Amino acid sequence: MSKTELFFKSELMQNDIDEAYEAIIEESESGEVGYYLLPEDMQTLTEIRQFCENYDFDAIKNVVVIGIGGSSLGTKAIDYMLAHTENRNDKNLIFMENVDPNEIKHNLKNVNFEESFFIMISKSGGTIETTSHVKYILDRYDISLGDAAFVKHFAIITDPLSPLDQFAKEHTLTTFHLPLNVGGRFSVFTPVGLLPLMILGYDVEKILFGARELKESFFAKNEDTLIKKAYFYASSQENLPINVLFSYSSSFKYFNDWYVQLWGESLGKINRDGKKVGLTPIALVGSVDQHSFLQLIIEGPLNKTVTMIKVEDFNNEMKIPDITIPHLEKTNFINEHSFNELINAQCDATMESIKDQGVDVDMITLNGLDEKSVGEMIFYYELLTSLTGYFLNVNTYNQPGVELGKVILQKKFEK
Repeated sequence: MSKTELFFKSELMQNDIDEAYEAIIEESESGEVGYYLLPEDMQTLTEIRQFCENYDFDAIKNVVVIGIGGSSLGTKAIDYMLAHTENRNDKNLIFMENVDPNEIKHNLKNVNFEESFFIMISKSGGTIETTSHVKYILDRYDISLGDAAFVKHFAIITDPLSPLDQFAKEHTLTTFHLPLNVGGRFSVFTPVGLLPLMILGYDVEKILFGARELKESFFAKNEDTLIKKAYFYASSQENLPINVLFSYSSSFKYFNDWYVQLWGESLGKINRDGKKVGLTPIALVGSVDQHSFLQLIIEGPLNKTVTMIKVEDFNNEMKIPDITIPHLEKTNFINEHSFNELINAQCDATMESIKDQGVDVDMITLNGLDEKSVGEMIFYYELLTSLTGYFLNVNTYNQPGVELGKVILQKKFEK
């Protein structure tokens, strides 16, 4: 299990903590918010495993995920956090997300259709970026909808009875369904993430186990720190509207992106009292961003909270050699120490410097980066988002602002 330390005062009475537990438990039991149930969904896991065992993935070199936002970010985050592990096979994982024509050209440059498996993901079934990518792929590789190659090399993930689901049935495409009560940004433990991650060789069951272990701890009311943290964010959002996630490992690059979507789309709302609320997410990677954004945190306005993520053991004892470079002798203090020691010392030093400036900070420490810890981290942030939404008094699970832009876009092309 990870450890969270709060270096700020979160003045929350025990009865308020108990009420927060009960609110989340009630939300889970209502059936209206389905992500709480996903760590225990062994039926979906079994269906995906059976599909993977029956498909000849040995002949597949490229796994192409066609989806955007919640349909891609969670998978990308987990793969990047676990890419160093032995379970990861050598298949290329390619994401078709943005409709930037140069990126599309680059992504497909060396992709042979017969050596590729395409996963088309759209909860609504009509995501304009996703459908546009698929149309281009069909045209590029001269594939007709009725071709056997299309059926063999495509799988669909969508809501039951969506337009995409109806299309998939008509063309006998392999289809996995999303639960209707799980939004895209909470969907990584559905086939959205489980299918591509299993194809890549990861132990998906351990990922779910990590999430399930944290869920059980929370529902046993053993995670007061998580509630105190959410309350502090929500109660101080007027004076501290920016939440900075400072992750001390390059492996968190895309986890940071996933957090930005989860945090921004879930919490930036007009709440039930008619008030505009929200916390602006900023994602940094240490030690790289010590040399840029840290200056703003240290000497800029005191309008931010900072969360540090630290990996205790990278399972890699690579060391800095005992070499003296002329004129650079002042760097010799780190010689013969491991890179693991260096990056964690940098994390600790950065946190101390932030605390000394009166910035409210907390630290999440992971024992290591493996399937179990990654599953826990995903569920940790999903729970934190739900709790913060509860204290902000918003509907954490809708996104009316995003839907407005889609309506305007369609009108532009109808003129």
